[in-house]
Amino acid sequence: MPFETALIARAGPLEALLRQLLDERPLSGEIARPGQLMAAMRHGVLNGGKRLRPFLVLESAALFSADGEAALRVAAALECVHCYSLIHDDLPAMDDDDLRRGQPTVHKAFDDATAILAGDGLLTLAFDVIADEATALPAERRAALVLALARAAGAGGMVGGQTLDLEAERIRPDETGIIRLQAMKTGALIRFACEAGAIIAGAPPADRERLAEFGSAIGLAFQLADDLLDLTADASQMGKATGKDAAAGKATLVALHGADWARDQLNGLVDQAHALLDPYGEDAALLKQAAKFVANRNN
Repeated sequence: MPFETALIARAGPLEALLRQLLDERPLSGEIARPGQLMAAMRHGVLNGGKRLRPFLVLESAALFSADGEAALRVAAALECVHCYSLIHDDLPAMDDDDLRRGQPTVHKAFDDATAILAGDGLLTLAFDVIADEATALPAERRAALVLALARAAGAGGMVGGQTLDLEAERIRPDETGIIRLQAMKTGALIRFACEAGAIIAGAPPADRERLAEFGSAIGLAFQLADDLLDLTADASQMGKATGKDAAAGKATLVALHGADWARDQLNGLVDQAHALLDPYGEDAALLKQAAKFVANRNN
């Protein structure tokens, strides 16, 4: 199956589940779901997007013949975390963006306070979804997923990386610092997405680590490609503002070494990612295509 066809096919059931999870009807144990809050959460989630991270969860789980419905719920939880991060990143106190995926950002469509609360709601919902018995996995696997996602999303992962990114506007990091920042801000959730399939399946630790390493490689490739696009693409192509990193004087590997170097690095990261998946043979074909897609994407 061509990769982009597979990506779209995987996104269909995910979108349906996300709509269900973001319904205004309260769940058992909830009191009420305010209409404006839920509308803002839906605006931040159900607005297109490639759904790459959920795809990686689903394909990494399929690599080990894991339960597809459980994997879909974990994929939806991860997308909630990712979308919360975008809502908060777009706020005036952070990256101050007006467009996301070609639509007004949540704080523009609603207001700053509602956007903050929508992000809070999505982050909390993600752990609700994984911990719920509807995610039909043994309790220890659900606990392992909660822990791994919390570590990837928190102070030692994505949130810490966003902090370093804001600091980088004032104090330019060296190459080691840039790599650490990007591994946390962008790479941590992608690494989790790939590792999650092995956790869902109860695969041996060696497989879990191999998939995590694959995720680290394509996470770095994703950020390198993003930095290249920020330099070369326009807003209509990206669905968001471009050129902001250069305007802010933000340190990136592309700014440090140049576009040609970055393209060479992307090729090397794809080779590294493919080598990590070689033991799985043809079963890993779509994940290998995902590595190429990440490195060669144009939006």
